[in-house]
Amino acid sequence: MKILQYDVNKIEWELIEPETDPYERDAPKKKEVEDALAMFIAVENDDTEAFASKAISDVIEFAAKLKRKNLVLYPFAHLSSNLEAPARAMTLFHYMIKEAENKSKLSVSHAPFGWNKALRLDVKGHPLAEMSRSYGSEVKGGKKVKKRVYDVSLAKKADWSGLPENDHRSIAERQDLFSFQEVSPAMVYWHPNGFIIYDQLMKYIRDKLDEYGYQMVATPIMANTALWHISGHIDHYRENMFVFDANDQEVGLKPMNCPFAMLLFKSRKWSYRDLPLRLADFDKLYRNEISGALSGLFRVRELTQDDAHIYMREDQIESEINSMIKFVNEMYGIFSLDFKAKLSTMPDSHLGDEDTWKKATDALEGALKRNKVKYEIKDKEGAFYGPKIDIDVKDSMGREWQCATIQLDYQLPQRFGLTYTGEDGKEHMPIVLHRVVYGSLERFLAVLIEHLNGKFPAWLAPVQVRVLSISEKSSKYAEEIYKKLREQHIRVELDISDKTLQYKIRDGQIQQIPYMIILGDKEVEGKKISVRSRSGKQRMGISIDEFLPQLKEEISNRKKELML
Repeated sequence: MKILQYDVNKIEWELIEPETDPYERDAPKKKEVEDALAMFIAVENDDTEAFASKAISDVIEFAAKLKRKNLVLYPFAHLSSNLEAPARAMTLFHYMIKEAENKSKLSVSHAPFGWNKALRLDVKGHPLAEMSRSYGSEVKGGKKVKKRVYDVSLAKKADWSGLPENDHRSIAERQDLFSFQEVSPAMVYWHPNGFIIYDQLMKYIRDKLDEYGYQMVATPIMANTALWHISGHIDHYRENMFVFDANDQEVGLKPMNCPFAMLLFKSRKWSYRDLPLRLADFDKLYRNEISGALSGLFRVRELTQDDAHIYMREDQIESEINSMIKFVNEMYGIFSLDFKAKLSTMPDSHLGDEDTWKKATDALEGALKRNKVKYEIKDKEGAFYGPKIDIDVKDSMGREWQCATIQLDYQLPQRFGLTYTGEDGKEHMPIVLHRVVYGSLERFLAVLIEHLNGKFPAWLAPVQVRVLSISEKSSKYAEEIYKKLREQHIRVELDISDKTLQYKIRDGQIQQIPYMIILGDKEVEGKKISVRSRSGKQRMGISIDEFLPQLKEEISNRKKELML
């Protein structure tokens, strides 16, 4: 049995004509369902009710994690060439419908079996955020059997053929930015070009952190699950964690830095004069994300957050949240990214009492109002330990992605017994502000790659300048210019090959290199250069000493636009 799931805003179909016998008679001519999981199903030879039951159980669990209330089952023979006979397939398809209705509280709909149908899908989020699964020999007697496969064919890149040209993975393929390997599902292999962009984004936020008075820290990658019991993650987040046994201890890879940050604070005595204390942590995190939500860099299992925890007195809450909103405005402004805010309130499963939650929620909402930030309320979608402001950025195609988060937390400081000595000489509990600006750096990069369509400003571009020689006679001069740029720490490439100038320029445009320096006989004779931007604008006959200061100023000031 082959299954393909889509998380959809809307699915609609219209019946054209029957194409199998038997087929469902008296089915509605048209139907549409909104805000649903759509489950496309191909029933194969030798499929059993056990396979079908397992598939339904999995999709019910998936729907609960995504908080979907509607399920659509859609017969879709195109997923397989090993199809069951129509009569048997229709019987098993209807068995799955009954299983979904009996096992869940979902509103279950289905497209009629045996019809040629016109199909329209409006998919949530990224257009390729789907999940495909097979149910067959891996299930025996209703139990899943682990398969151990040691095959060199697994050590290969993920296949991105067929993706749209503006998908961040297609752009990454053209510009050699990163790859995914099948042996490390949903974990990024950064290539040199991609790591330059990653590193430049990190340097930029580190500069901002220094400006805003943060200190950098680092903590271990894993801990005994006793830590996660104290923090409450075991009760509220275990299904998203990688937990395993090591040396007779149960340990977990960290899905977030919060409990470790609490231990850092607890490691010494603090005075009210030390607060606010702003600690930033960029360690790798590991989350066992459901496979149906994985999609390139948008959702991965190994990620980097520009994470920070701010320990403060209650009288400092307002100024720290105001500062955080200013930080977000400045960070997103440099990329020309618009954003909107969502205030997420207390979920049903939470730590702490309602009065404390109300106090924290009112503080966040007050900050949004004071800073005149438009926002919407997301009822019951806060973190289990506190309410939060989520920032959704809008890319050049009008899609929205959740990136920055500001969370106000009274719960973890209490659970970890954090204190500082107040002005009155007594012990007081600090309040913690959790915050990220990029969010997941991987997701932010996916948004940025598609937002810019691979046309990075000079400060971010993996290659800032490419030096091209027109003929063999100009090659030596091209090498001199290349060396001078290298000495000034410009990321530069040299092309003195015998390829045509037209080919070299086109290749530079495909790679979206900001500037190409073109050198021919005329430039050699006058000791000048001609500069061409990727948009095709040119400056002819200028000196390298005139161009270099302008380029360095553009890079050091992280300008959005090219000088040409």
